[in-house]
Amino acid sequence: MNAAGLLVRCLENEGVRFVFGLPGEETLEITDALLDSRIRVIETRHEQGAAFMADVYGRLSGQAGVCFSTLGPGVTNLLTGVVDAYLDRAPLVAITGQASLNRRHKESHQYIDALAMFKPATKWNVSIPKAEVIPEAVRKAFKIAQTEKPGATHLELPEDVAEQVLNDTGTVEPLFVQAPVMPEPAPTQVGRAVHAIAKAKRPVILAGNGVIRGRASEAVRIFARALQIPVLHTFMAKGVMPDSDDLSLYTLGLSARDYAAVVMEEADMVLAVGYDFVEYAPCFWNQNRDKRIVHIDGSPAEVDEHYIVEVGVLGDLRLSLDLIRQQVPSIDPSWSRHARQTVIDGFEAELGSDSWPLRPQHIMRDLRAVLRPDDVVICDVGAHKLWMSRMFPSETPNSCIVSNGFAAMGIALPGAIAAKLLYPDKHIVAVTGDGGFLMNSQELETAVRLKLPLVVFVWRDNGYGVIRWKQRLRFKRTSAVDFSNPDLVRYAESFGAVGYRVREPSDLRPILEQALQHDRPVVIDCPVDDDENLRLTERLQSLKPPSGWP
Repeated sequence: MNAAGLLVRCLENEGVRFVFGLPGEETLEITDALLDSRIRVIETRHEQGAAFMADVYGRLSGQAGVCFSTLGPGVTNLLTGVVDAYLDRAPLVAITGQASLNRRHKESHQYIDALAMFKPATKWNVSIPKAEVIPEAVRKAFKIAQTEKPGATHLELPEDVAEQVLNDTGTVEPLFVQAPVMPEPAPTQVGRAVHAIAKAKRPVILAGNGVIRGRASEAVRIFARALQIPVLHTFMAKGVMPDSDDLSLYTLGLSARDYAAVVMEEADMVLAVGYDFVEYAPCFWNQNRDKRIVHIDGSPAEVDEHYIVEVGVLGDLRLSLDLIRQQVPSIDPSWSRHARQTVIDGFEAELGSDSWPLRPQHIMRDLRAVLRPDDVVICDVGAHKLWMSRMFPSETPNSCIVSNGFAAMGIALPGAIAAKLLYPDKHIVAVTGDGGFLMNSQELETAVRLKLPLVVFVWRDNGYGVIRWKQRLRFKRTSAVDFSNPDLVRYAESFGAVGYRVREPSDLRPILEQALQHDRPVVIDCPVDDDENLRLTERLQSLKPPSGWP
């Protein structure tokens, strides 16, 4: 057995089911060793797609997604998806080939210092100098990637090291897999939190993605319902509290003063549970620095002048919430009722009648109607992401995946492929703009080749919608944001997928229902009214200061 074979054995030992990537000369030994493995290789059409697949796989499963590439351009193409996993706190292990050790000290074909490039974008990375260190390197890469806060790690395997033959394979074996246990919270801090919360009149829970990572959604629901405290979510925490529940205030995260922000303005205490600054910075919701904050997380709070913690409770989120809940009396439910009504009334006022092109509110209504509560939507980055994040109802955790740490365009289709591999019995929908779709639309061939029945739902506005929105607000004109598109139906069909085009409002729901029944990938071309973006801004700018709060 050579070093590449040992690497693959170590991946099997970690429970890896899929690796996503493109082959290259410097990874020949690895791809050959994978042929004799139970690991399934998902050959992608671009390294960025491979990294996004590993990214979303890690976020959904909690187990590190694995992607690989060759050296040079393979490495640079992989990097965007790796950074996305790093800032979205998704466990990922990237494996890259490298030039042989005997040519790395001089100018050499395709050689670039990948280790230095990946260092600021990963929690840990290393170049493997000899075969014998592979078991330790792999175990460390997975342990660090999966430990809270999770993220990306990187292993570099030089071509000549991959070829090294182990003479005595019995002495070099994969290491036993161990995961650190989240500690119990300190009783003194629990007591301080109980005392602080008991004094609050209008508390809110700000649930972050750490709740989902910590499998603590049910604990948050029990806590909130017992104490009658309403729940605001970051974009990446959608579904922690079902949006059908009267305690859900949907999400906080729009740069404009949204309905949820109105509620936050009136809150006197914020219970930040699993909250991460990369999701939505404290300066946006605590501008006046007047909120009392109880920080409940597995990690200490980051330093920020807008996030001065009154009490920090560190440890297992489920246990922390349970211990606090047992000692705090419930608050007057009139506060949560008023808060919920503020958000729901705002959303209902936006609906109006159907129009053409379709408004985002009606697109989301029809999409929600055809999906089951635990089906999965992967959101790309663009104007549609802001609409989906703030308003699309979510009933279960990880049912609406939003990239909001690094927020890289092009993630939806690759992410949907990973989601369908992980959840073959669920409906998977990639919600994307025409800008994001064309960035990684080549992965449609991957989905067709793998015979994955997923839906790519393209909101077409023929431009980079968010930038156009911001330009129109700031400058009253636009620059470098408009483009044309291919015929998306014929484009889909050229890959062997199914294509639909929405031509009037009544088309959408039947098309969505048909798309979900197909046994192969489907692309839906749906024109969207991007003027609704400006209309939303105008509505939110006219929000009056709240009155009549309990």
